[in-house]
Formats: sequence, structure tokens, C-alpha cells
Amino acid sequence: MNSVPPISIIGISGSTRRGSFNSALLRAAASSMPQGGELRIESIASIPLYNGDEEAARGIPEAVARLKDAIAEADGLLLVSPEYNNSFPGVAKNGIDWLSRPPADIARVFSGKPVAIAGASPGGFGTLLSQNAWLPVFKTLGAELWSGGRLLVSRAGSVFDANGEIQDPRVRENVRSFVAGFVAYVSARKRPVDARIAGEQRGLPPARR
Repeated sequence: MNSVPPISIIGISGSTRRGSFNSALLRAAASSMPQGGELRIESIASIPLYNGDEEAARGIPEAVARLKDAIAEADGLLLVSPEYNNSFPGVAKNGIDWLSRPPADIARVFSGKPVAIAGASPGGFGTLLSQNAWLPVFKTLGAELWSGGRLLVSRAGSVFDANGEIQDPRVRENVRSFVAGFVAYVSARKRPVDARIAGEQRGLPPARR
């Protein structure tokens, strides 16, 4: 009997700061994945500032190409992003902008890709405005945004300890519930695709719609 491969999620923190609350939240998400799901953390730290001249002269940086391949091969993407000035941080947007280059590769990386957005903030509103600001970006790229849950961690300074561990049991439960919901969503979307591929491999005609 063939074993079912786990649902694979790529996780990216939108912050490159040491001690980042969002990186800590991403690690908590990775350790809270339900059975049948796995979250692999990738980084945007080595991605340079986008410059069209540099792209034309040198092509896509290795760090960008590797991350594009990882997202394309994964079943879903989780972005855990801070909120700067009521929107997303430039370093995170720069990473996504690089991942959309060249435009001909957007479909391979993002089209139909389930995406979940979460975030932590020292303020009292979590990252509500940042998450809202990300929505049109991913819609433009053709991703499928999961709207079944929200993870907004406010007052992050009192939620995480000095080691980046979550102290508040309610937040830990919210993280578990959030990732479980996203994995279930990705799994439900993946099942018909897997069935279609298996049918094609056996030479069966495609199902009528």
C-alpha cells in the first residue's frame, strides 16, 4: 500500500531581524503542524534589492531561483509578515517582487498556489493592515488566498519569551488551529489534482465536468 505524502508548506518570515517576533511565530507554526503536514522554513535574508539592470545583466540570483523552485514544488505557502506603517515591510515585498521575475515564471510559482498570511506585532492590532495589504499582491500573482482563518498576534513583546517561545497558551492554541485549518484547506484542494494525475498515469480519460 502506497503511503500518502505529507502536505508540504513553505514558510517565509517577512522580517530578517534577529529576534524577530514573526520569525518566532513561523517557528511556532512549524512545530504545531498537524499529522500529515510539514512546514519547511525558507529565508529571504540573502535576496538583494531588486534592480532591473542587475536582472538584465546577471539574471535571477541563486537565492531567488532556489526559493522559486521550493515554492513551485510545495503544496502551499505561509507568509508571516510584520506590519510597517500600516502596510507590509519593504524587505518582504522586495522578496515577493523578485520571486515574480521573470513574468513568464509567475504561473509556475504562484498560479493556484494556496497562500496563508499571518503576523505578529508589538502593537494592539496584530498585523491586520499588513495582511490586508498583501491580499491584492497575491491576487495579482494568481495565488489562492486562504480566508478560512486569521492569525493576528498583538502585544508580541508579552507573548514571546527571550528565546522566542510562546508563553500564552491561548496564542499557542490559535497557532495550532490556524495551521491545521490551512493544511486541511490545502489537502482538500490537492486531492482532486492527485486523483486526476493518477488517472492520467493509468491512461484513464479525464472526468467530465
